[in-house]
Amino acid sequence: MNKFSNNNSNNKKYDLEERTAEFGEKVIELCEKAPKNAVTIPIIDQLIRSGTSIGANYCEANGASSRKDFNNKIFICKKESKETKYWLRLLAKAVEELKDYKLQILKGG
Repeated sequence: MNKFSNNNSNNKKYDLEERTAEFGEKVIELCEKAPKNAVTIPIIDQLIRSGTSIGANYCEANGASSRKDFNNKIFICKKESKETKYWLRLLAKAVEELKDYKLQILKGG
């Protein structure tokens, strides 16, 4: 962690680098379970990009060289998380049997 972020690295509940990495892994697992067809392939592609970039941008934020750089990376994380929620919604609509898994991911389970 750097001087711009919350320094609670001892408590896993607040270890956002780890939590965002686990979230990205769960997104990948979900996408692997989804059937591949003309509707789901573009959704899966976008979902993997946005869902895994949250953690990558958070790691970059922790290496920020200034407060402005840190805030910018965190803002990108926020945008990517909103986009991920959108793609999860569409994938759950396209593949009804994944709806419960989507809810589990969003709740952090």
